[in-house]
Amino acid sequence: MASQLIIDGHLDLSMNAMQWNRDLRMPIDRIRLLEEDQSDKPDRGNGVVSFSEMRRGNIFFCIATLIARYAKPSHPLGGWNSPEQAWATVQGQIAWYLEMERQGELKQIKSYEDFQTFMSHRDQGSIGYLMSLEGADSIVDFDHLYQLHDQGLRAIGPAHYGPGTYAYGTNSEGSIGHKGRELLKKMDELKIVLDVTHLCDTSFWESLDHYNGVVWASHSNTRSLVPHNRQFSDEQIRALIDRNAVIGQVLDAWMMVPDWTRGVSTPKNTSVTLSDMIDHMDHICQIAGNTDHIAIGSDLDGGFGTEQCPSDINTIADLSKIPTLLENRGYSQDDIQKIMHGNWQKIIGKALKESFDSIT
Repeated sequence: MASQLIIDGHLDLSMNAMQWNRDLRMPIDRIRLLEEDQSDKPDRGNGVVSFSEMRRGNIFFCIATLIARYAKPSHPLGGWNSPEQAWATVQGQIAWYLEMERQGELKQIKSYEDFQTFMSHRDQGSIGYLMSLEGADSIVDFDHLYQLHDQGLRAIGPAHYGPGTYAYGTNSEGSIGHKGRELLKKMDELKIVLDVTHLCDTSFWESLDHYNGVVWASHSNTRSLVPHNRQFSDEQIRALIDRNAVIGQVLDAWMMVPDWTRGVSTPKNTSVTLSDMIDHMDHICQIAGNTDHIAIGSDLDGGFGTEQCPSDINTIADLSKIPTLLENRGYSQDDIQKIMHGNWQKIIGKALKESFDSIT
């Protein structure tokens, strides 16, 4: 079971490289050692992602993000002071991806043909990735969206945390408005996937109403098990199932178990493990009646590390423990294969095929 191939639906690789200053080519122990005396971020010295650990865990493909939030002065979490600064940050992140590709570490997938070729020759050493934008605030105007599409962007989550330019995100509430509707219209035209992760309830429902293409949720869990607006209600899960979406299960501990208190709770004193993630998977499967809509969207090193992830995760390679846990829960080998990579493979292929068909 440990050799099961894995697709991770959400990794902030470029953010870790460019904003956290982590050289992901290094061994994970070296990355941690270099951060031993740093305290600017709570996850310093606790990182779990490196290219070698991804390969060791057979994580051969991921949806990899661009992320740079523009925040007005009233924004509760802050961010860049202008969309133009956020745009420049995103362009720096793209430059890093391209350099990692030049060095043979990564392989960007832009087209259906790219994806089919990669899936047929995935033993070449490079980790494949599909580029996604987490929060659309860096899109200054739609000329910038077209440029991102030309650069390989194939999915967008319109909002992140708080109020955004095109939608309202986690811990906020509001409509997508005119700008959001226009963004979704352009995404439809370009066949860019809608990632509904982080959308507040109102923006979630409006986005589904105004967007006709492929939908997924790269990294979200269930509100029934952990009550919070960041999670999906059962009604939202049913709507995503009706749209043939895939929901990637996230490994940030506060979204896995209830009553997590930042700075107080730890993986040890809450006994959070990978099994808690499977509880969320089970819940979605019970609603769907099948395993066609669940996958992994770990978000590992998405602003947290071993201090706030399952206690049985030391590095991202430990995702390879999941198949055995699923088998122990009674999942069949076919279901396990779908969860570990097949569901992502299917919906990514569908999205890229629709994009290909739209320009031929």
